[in-house]
Amino acid sequence: MDAALPADVTALRHDFFVRARARLNLHVPAALNDPAAEAKRGDLDLDPSLWERAGVTATRPASVLIPVIDRPDPMVLLTVRTELPSHPGQIAFPGGKIDAGDVSPAAAALREAQEEIGLTRELVEPIGYLDLYLTFSGYRILPTVARVQPDYRLTLCEAEVADAFEVPLAFLMDVQNHALHSRDWRGITRKYYAMPFGERYIWGVTAGILRNLYQRIYQQ
Repeated sequence: MDAALPADVTALRHDFFVRARARLNLHVPAALNDPAAEAKRGDLDLDPSLWERAGVTATRPASVLIPVIDRPDPMVLLTVRTELPSHPGQIAFPGGKIDAGDVSPAAAALREAQEEIGLTRELVEPIGYLDLYLTFSGYRILPTVARVQPDYRLTLCEAEVADAFEVPLAFLMDVQNHALHSRDWRGITRKYYAMPFGERYIWGVTAGILRNLYQRIYQQ
């Protein structure tokens, strides 16, 4: 059964960070680097049997940052990717592949956030990882939930990021805003979450990870 969120935004702020610290940790799952190990979430996690039918595998470790801005009404910072062939106008979290020099997935997420949007590391407190998320594009993404101080300033890398914006955490954690859609892909019906917010269409991997954030913080 879906858990109710605190009605008061001040209570939500306190409740979210308390729950996140209690329910998440920075232990790296073996499945991040081992494709044979079981992963819990992904583009086809609503019907795992479709992975084989789709003929896709996810083998490349990656990490993204879920920046939760510590405001009286907590906000989640998202980006709009530039019009690249692989991610045209996609709404996403800062992040990317894990490099050999990254000491941890969280370090990779922090590095990518600084490179992509100029988010200063000193303003970011990593709290813990969500479940590993597998994508059709071949990535094994480990999302890092983090508390971000509200006085941040951004400098966007124009080659990768067209825009950055905040969405209320309360909106994203409200199950009434978790629409379940479907579309045909390579002859199979793929189900995915979408969370439209004004003119912003949050869907696919980003919405799937946000759904997992809700499940880890408010359902377990």
